[in-house]
Amino acid sequence: MRRDLTRRDAIRALGAAGVVGLAGCGGNGDTTTTTGGDGDGDGTGDGDGTGDGDGTGDGDGTGDGDGDGGTTTAGGDGGMDSVRAAWVYNSEVGDLGWSWAHNEGRKTVVDEVDNVETEYTEAVAPEDSERIFRQYANDGVDVIFGCTFGYQDPMFNVAEDFPDIKFEHNTGYRTRENMGRYMGRIYQARFMTGVAAGMMTEANSLGYVAAFPIAEVIRGINAFTLGARSVNDQVSTKVRWTNTWFDPPTEQEAANSLIDEGVDVMAQHQDSPAAVQAAAESDIWATGYDAPMGEFGGENYITSPIWHWGEFYVPTVQAVLDGTWESDSYWEGLNAGIVDISDWGPQVPEDVKSEVESVRDSIASGDLDVWAGSAFEGESDEFLFQDMSSYVEGVEGSVPN
Repeated sequence: MRRDLTRRDAIRALGAAGVVGLAGCGGNGDTTTTTGGDGDGDGTGDGDGTGDGDGTGDGDGTGDGDGDGGTTTAGGDGGMDSVRAAWVYNSEVGDLGWSWAHNEGRKTVVDEVDNVETEYTEAVAPEDSERIFRQYANDGVDVIFGCTFGYQDPMFNVAEDFPDIKFEHNTGYRTRENMGRYMGRIYQARFMTGVAAGMMTEANSLGYVAAFPIAEVIRGINAFTLGARSVNDQVSTKVRWTNTWFDPPTEQEAANSLIDEGVDVMAQHQDSPAAVQAAAESDIWATGYDAPMGEFGGENYITSPIWHWGEFYVPTVQAVLDGTWESDSYWEGLNAGIVDISDWGPQVPEDVKSEVESVRDSIASGDLDVWAGSAFEGESDEFLFQDMSSYVEGVEGSVPN
């Protein structure tokens, strides 16, 4: 496999410890290789403010798939004897971020669904995604997952031309009879990390390295702050916007500027662990995002909001196999297991763990509404999903235009 400069190389240049090898270079069973675009995937994506991961992702987009192999054929009772499923990622799966988390979900499909062959293409720029979707559709793939907001319109166009193929778009809002959309309520996990931050801060000043000023990121900032203030009403959050999904030097610089202003707990909304590393180097607490980032935070790591995309992918692929798939708009949270937090860092106090676990149970059961008591209490899912554009009390400043 060709190996261009990856995000991990960029992280390594910052002195980050540990290396995660490129995922997908080996398969389980029969392997299919697909080739994606050479683009950078720079979008600010997230459309209605719901999507994540239109960040940069260099590389030639070569990916391996795994599964049971075989030829897709119709089965009895409207089902199929086997299914081919394909994923398209905007960045490299070995980069410990958004695409890595989605690819872990694909692997779960391989482990848990019989008679499925999976494939993926990585590092595909949104502007090149329509070509990749058409390539998969013409090749007879049964269901195609597009894993970033910038793919929404290209997938919508392709789905019209292939009514017998199932399409699923991550983070967007457009649907067809043969195209659904899916997202998770990661803001619930953000609230939980905020509870931990509010209990662990001594300066009552939290930092947040934010990606793009869109609804999804704003939801995260607000939920984090509400969680912190639910246990410590003296807390405030300072925000630095980077307009990046992955740019370790820029994100580290933003984190350091927050540290210079006296924050003692750091949060972030990027794939890179640069903010976590900056916090560790300055001996303050930190939470990550997308994936467990304890290796970069060391003794200063708290936890990370993380994704378990397999909770959506497994039943969706199974429904295609069974012939029961229908287009829908999926937006579940802790109760469905699609979002959660990672394992705790080594120095997180037991009372913090206990309180956060209690909050987790209350959110998952529906007894606790993250937005209760805030300016957004009672707002519709549609508003929360795509229209949130201002801060809650406790976040300093205002959202940039």
